[in-house]
Amino acid sequence: MFNFEEELKKLPKEPGVYIMRDDKDVILYVGKAVNLHNRVRSYFRENIGRGPMIDKMVSLIARFEYIVTDSELEALVLENNLIKENSPKYNTLLKDDKTYPYIKVTVGEEYPRILFSRTMKKDKSKYYGPYTSAAAVKDTIELLNKLYHLRTCNRSLPRDMGLERPCLNYHIKQCLAPCQGYVSREQYREQVDQALEFLNGNYNLILKDLEGKMKAAAETLDFEAAAGYRDLYNSVKSVSQKQKITDSVGEDKDVIALYQDEREAVVQVFFVRDGKLIGREHYYMTHVSEDDKPGILENFVKQFYAGTPFIPRELMLQYEIPDRELIEKWLTGRKGARVYLRVPKIGSKEKLVELAAQNAKHILEQDRERLKREEGRTVGAVKEIAALLGLSRIERMEAFDISNINGFENVGSMIVFEKGKPKPSDYRKFRIKTVSGPDDYACMREVLTRRFRHGLEESRELAEKDLDREYGSFTRFPDLLMMDGGRGQVNIALSVLEELHISIPVCGMVKDDSHRTRGLYFNNVELPIDTHSEGFKLITRVQDEAHRFAIEYHRSLRSKAQVKSVLDDIPGVGPARRKALMRHFKSIDEIRAASVEELAALPELNRSAAEGIWKFFRDREREEKEQLK
Repeated sequence: MFNFEEELKKLPKEPGVYIMRDDKDVILYVGKAVNLHNRVRSYFRENIGRGPMIDKMVSLIARFEYIVTDSELEALVLENNLIKENSPKYNTLLKDDKTYPYIKVTVGEEYPRILFSRTMKKDKSKYYGPYTSAAAVKDTIELLNKLYHLRTCNRSLPRDMGLERPCLNYHIKQCLAPCQGYVSREQYREQVDQALEFLNGNYNLILKDLEGKMKAAAETLDFEAAAGYRDLYNSVKSVSQKQKITDSVGEDKDVIALYQDEREAVVQVFFVRDGKLIGREHYYMTHVSEDDKPGILENFVKQFYAGTPFIPRELMLQYEIPDRELIEKWLTGRKGARVYLRVPKIGSKEKLVELAAQNAKHILEQDRERLKREEGRTVGAVKEIAALLGLSRIERMEAFDISNINGFENVGSMIVFEKGKPKPSDYRKFRIKTVSGPDDYACMREVLTRRFRHGLEESRELAEKDLDREYGSFTRFPDLLMMDGGRGQVNIALSVLEELHISIPVCGMVKDDSHRTRGLYFNNVELPIDTHSEGFKLITRVQDEAHRFAIEYHRSLRSKAQVKSVLDDIPGVGPARRKALMRHFKSIDEIRAASVEELAALPELNRSAAEGIWKFFRDREREEKEQLK
């Protein structure tokens, strides 16, 4: 039993990080302190006006732990890492975890390339960005490669020079083919240098050059080339016009402001690079405290800049944040150059911060209704299903489906929904090992047995290694098992769970004669459900997703072994006839589309064999249509 009075006395008067846990050992809150003794003890004093959210958190604390650090700066870094790793319920959290795109020029290579990158590494390459639009980055890279005919291959040059033939890009005049030695290193570097000028914002030179080439081509009546130069000219002009000048100094800075309502806040960031506004992005912050905008802004700065590889020279903030000097020191250390946090009071900079705040307000007000609808579609729909089934709580739902055609390549799918949303990272595919032929019940028994037995074994292994259950892919069991079908599929699932001594509610998603979902089969009773409700729509989405995932897996297996699986399964077609069919028709689709007369025209086939092949494909098409209903 954790003795608070004794443990509070042991707290050191040193900087560090403290971790609050509940009775299930789940982390509730992570914080940093200059003095752990004073900071942690402050949570357990009476009537100090902490606010209802912190009071609720304190009431749930079953124990706390702490990590001593050498400095407050080390505590700040450790706090960030722990928050990002554990996402504690009572910490103000940055909901977005994006990685931003960069344009990477591999100037360290003898024949450089222009690449798309999500990370900025300490290598010999030059990086431009970050940008807010991956599509814009890809368009820019494509434009640069068209303009300067740079290579896009992964060949190691000059080592691999001349080993292979030039690729298609050379033949369509999109690459100078340095892989063949058709261009000197110096000439290629000149092209790269022009691309770097473009990325540095010097568009006038390339616009003038393209305009000259366009006119010259038109004068020689080479209108196709002139049109190509015209399109490139318009593309460059479009890119140049997207860059809006915000000041004449040409510095890198981020402008950060927020707007808050009762439940969450939106932080708006304007990204200014080399004096140009290259884009903007907004981020939601959850678990926010009332009337603590400086604190929310500080939490955003710490969490966002702990994860982004690029840190600008200046952050222009809406409010003065509590640990400004400490955070400046931390960001300076991360960047390797001085970083300033400033709160502009007058002039154009103050107006830019105000504009960011107005955008944040607009986004939150605009999204409020959308978020409400989204919550109804997801969490609200799950609550409807839980109420219909008489369950106290549903967070994770798993659904299973079987796919085959006449018993060929039996496969199973497992899909997962959490809080009403699909979680594709937890989806799993099963290739049936013990069942041959079209026996869906036996296939489902194998899939469920493998899924839950694997989960139990994985849990035991993690327990032996004293690791958290979340480390395992199968260890987290669902709060509700949803079977695609009625009583038969439900009984299969219940018998598997009983054999493995697992208790999980199981319901069946029952369809009518038109293959439309009509209700849930639960505890030997079919429960009707309002077809206009969000709960019903969620059930349909779960059912459709399980079916889609199984069908796609089955289709991929069929395509990998299509020649064998299709032609060898046709009665009366052996190796000689298969070879003749493929030699004459070239593809399975052509064989499928052939008439009986066209098939019978082959010397290797008689009329009976041709009719058998034609009938086989018609039966197969009918099976596929039935399965997709």
